[in-house]
Amino acid sequence: MFKPLIVYIGLRYTRARRRTRFISFITLTSVLGIALGVTALITVLSVMNGFEAELRDRILGMTSHASISGMEGQLHDWQTLIPAVESEPRVVGWAPYIEGQAMLSSDRRVSGVMLRGILTDMEPRVSEVAQRVVEGQLEALRAGEFGIVLGAELADYLGVVAGDKITVISPQLSSTPAGILPRLKRFTVVGVFKVGMYEYDRNLALIQMDDAARLLRMDQAVTGLRLKLADVFYAREVVQALGPRLPGAYQIADWTQAHSNFFKAIQTEKRVMFIILLLIVAVAAFNIVSTLVMVVTDKRADIAILRTQGMTPGDVMGIFIVLGTLIGAFGTLLGGAGGILLALNVETLVPALERFFGVQFLSADVYYISELPSKLLWTDVARITGMAFLLSILATLYPAWQASRIKPAEELRYE
Repeated sequence: MFKPLIVYIGLRYTRARRRTRFISFITLTSVLGIALGVTALITVLSVMNGFEAELRDRILGMTSHASISGMEGQLHDWQTLIPAVESEPRVVGWAPYIEGQAMLSSDRRVSGVMLRGILTDMEPRVSEVAQRVVEGQLEALRAGEFGIVLGAELADYLGVVAGDKITVISPQLSSTPAGILPRLKRFTVVGVFKVGMYEYDRNLALIQMDDAARLLRMDQAVTGLRLKLADVFYAREVVQALGPRLPGAYQIADWTQAHSNFFKAIQTEKRVMFIILLLIVAVAAFNIVSTLVMVVTDKRADIAILRTQGMTPGDVMGIFIVLGTLIGAFGTLLGGAGGILLALNVETLVPALERFFGVQFLSADVYYISELPSKLLWTDVARITGMAFLLSILATLYPAWQASRIKPAEELRYE
């Protein structure tokens, strides 16, 4: 079908003559439509990939990749679990912790928080909080000194800075001559961390584990062990391999269980966005149908002459398939190049637009993060451009088939 003559004629039909300028304009809009659709699809999927990766990194930078806890919420013999944990080569770090809900009260406001007791020398094994401290230092949390490190949004809400005093109100009750009262303890703010994720910056406070045990009446028990894995994507396999090695009955979970609904929602959004934006590409691709129909109408006499000179219906189809494929290929390549350039530079362009217009597109308290990340995956580029090109080819079949059905005798009767 695609002989040199067929390709030559198909390419020649892409050139505009004076009486076919309108057809060339429609052709240009088809090319630009496909290019814009492919650019938008690559950019949006890259941003959603970056958004997912950034959230995963920030969540896993503060939470555990896997955790071991007692069946009743307390782990009394956590030291006995260490040999089993260290026998798993894919576990690169572990640390005990105590966690519970509490209220923080400053001179201005009150806020509920998740209170986490940590060991400052072991916490860097399982989280990045020490690297996120923007005021004070994590090492200032010492047993018996009742220091506390707050998230940046939480500290701003309470109106406190490093060195200020706040009151921690525990749900644990104490019997006093005045009756049953919640436990109160004054803490000194020794640091402020900023993860860049509102959930942690606003709702998390860190204290020394011994202080947490006294405040929450945990005695020698802890809430559990937090584990850091060499590869977070093998968390399920590590948990399944580690479970039988533990000396007793324990609850063991990984991050995919704790945040499964969240990441499933992101995957669903990506699929929906892909389908919606692919429809834009499909609409632009099927503009090729109208373009080729107009070309066929304009070239009916030419086609009839070619048929009388021995060209077969298959050859006629090939001419218009070449023409439509060229339109689709050029639009796909243009859109692919634009999408790649935009996806690679979106992290620079968006802040520039925010400064120019004086607005913030992403608010951290709504979108979890305040920056627009981008992660370009070449598999996405290949899939998008491949589907756009395929749609373009499919759009050429009907007009090309109509052209092949033209009867020379009827077209040349009045010529």
